[in-house]
Amino acid sequence: MVNVANDPGVLDAELPAAQALAATPLPTRELVTGVPLSRVLLLPALAGARVHATADQLGTVVTRASVHDTQAGSRPGSRPDSGRELSPDHHVVCLDPAKLAPGTDVRGLVDTLVAGGAAALVVTRTGGTDGTDWRSTGAAAGLPVVLVRGASPELVVTEVLGALLDQQSGILARVDEAHQILVGIVLAGGGLEDLCERLAGFLGGATMVTTTDGRVLARAGSEADLEAAVALDCFDRTGRLVTEREPVGIRDPRADNAGRALVRIVAGQLDHGLLSAFVVDRALTADDVHLLERAATVAALAITKDQAVSAVEGKYRAEFLRDALSGRAGAPAEAIAHAAALGWDIDRRLVVVVAETDEDDAHTTRSPEEVSSLQQRFARAWSQAMAVRDPRAPVVGFSQEVVALHAVPADADTDAVMRAVGEVVRIVRGDGGGGRRTFSTGVSRPIDSLAGLPAAYDEALSAVSVGRQLHGASALTHFDGLGVFRLLSLIPDSADLRRFVEESLGPLANDDLPEHADLRTTLSVLIDTNMNVAETARMLFFHYNTLRYRIAKLEKMLGPFTSDPQLRLKLALALKVHQMRGI
Repeated sequence: MVNVANDPGVLDAELPAAQALAATPLPTRELVTGVPLSRVLLLPALAGARVHATADQLGTVVTRASVHDTQAGSRPGSRPDSGRELSPDHHVVCLDPAKLAPGTDVRGLVDTLVAGGAAALVVTRTGGTDGTDWRSTGAAAGLPVVLVRGASPELVVTEVLGALLDQQSGILARVDEAHQILVGIVLAGGGLEDLCERLAGFLGGATMVTTTDGRVLARAGSEADLEAAVALDCFDRTGRLVTEREPVGIRDPRADNAGRALVRIVAGQLDHGLLSAFVVDRALTADDVHLLERAATVAALAITKDQAVSAVEGKYRAEFLRDALSGRAGAPAEAIAHAAALGWDIDRRLVVVVAETDEDDAHTTRSPEEVSSLQQRFARAWSQAMAVRDPRAPVVGFSQEVVALHAVPADADTDAVMRAVGEVVRIVRGDGGGGRRTFSTGVSRPIDSLAGLPAAYDEALSAVSVGRQLHGASALTHFDGLGVFRLLSLIPDSADLRRFVEESLGPLANDDLPEHADLRTTLSVLIDTNMNVAETARMLFFHYNTLRYRIAKLEKMLGPFTSDPQLRLKLALALKVHQMRGI
């Protein structure tokens, strides 16, 4: 059902055709593709008819009507409708029993009609009979029977088809009006939120616009409807619509997921995302999907307009932030005012957050266009996640990274900062579905003035680079957590580091034997505990004598590190370098 055609809540001056439809004798609150049998019985040709049907049968939706061909049906078991295959939709079949050939098998005829999808049988001009045979046969076959005096089958069919046609034309007119209203919203400066709000009013329930990978860009509907939608199995725990397993378009009305529908938002060759609707009290129909498709074209217009504006604004914003990160943004007062004109607040305590995708775009099999599209989507994801928490926080996507200036309270310690940034990272990362690429994130120390912005940017870059080396893909690293690795990362030639590790650790530099990794762990814990044998044995769950044996073996391989502090320092550095990936 498309409420745009019949919802009393939208019968206003904006939809003038609604007033005309509301005055018709056939209400249009049911499926727009047909009229319920109970409403068909209100037609003038069926006035005074005797109806033999259950309440459930009266709710069957009629989609067409036909006159039974008595010549084709004069033989027992023959099919009506001139011998043609009946459509599987629900239709009303009308016949005049006086025109049936003598000896017609009434039960066979009714069974054939039921098999063809008949919603009801209208028997006209009963000729003074009480229609007992038709009534009992219909009841046995589960087919409603309507007994009429005076009206011809052709008149009944004409009125049913007229009612269906009136309803369909009215629906099409109102869908077109709805489309014009939605276009008007965009042309008047409205955005996706306004579009979703009006669409939710048309359809009922909740509506959403998401990216191609399921991140919600805009949504509308009552709080209860939105909560019911997000609770569905098509959303993951992060609130992302799992687009990779949700079908697009019309669904089987008998399916459990018939209360939701998705259509693509496409402009030319560009796929901008999905427009979806969620209702809880009915199944969405082909007409609902048609309205969604019309609305999707309007959403594409809104998105294209926003992208054109954002492209211009983004250029100036990126240039300003690039200047600020390099210390060329001018005097602090001028830079703060310029940022405010761009919608940013940088006059507060901040940390610089740098996020880089773990995939090396410089050595990839993807096309340049695909890489650019993925990077733009990555930048939009960060912008959306940050905007929910801090709409005035600067977020810009560069060619290889996304940089965000995250505001932090004056009393926030490192743990508090990492929790706040980690929440944003969790939202951007989602569950990894929808084509999302993994990324690593680096966080700088807090700064209280713009003068510290270039140094903070360098800290965040070091944190993301070294963090990926230490922890692998998807690392989230604070600059203060780098320790000595900050210095090691400054050495540009990784070959020098590899030689240092091999010279210092000897055979322990590789894993040719399984015990090498075990011995490196023992050595690392010994150094970390300042050669406290008892504490090391406790931490490694070794017997004291076992550990003494291992120490003797290590000294035989590496030298007297237990008594030589310089050797211990060398080994400690070699172990740190060995932890770094890509060395």
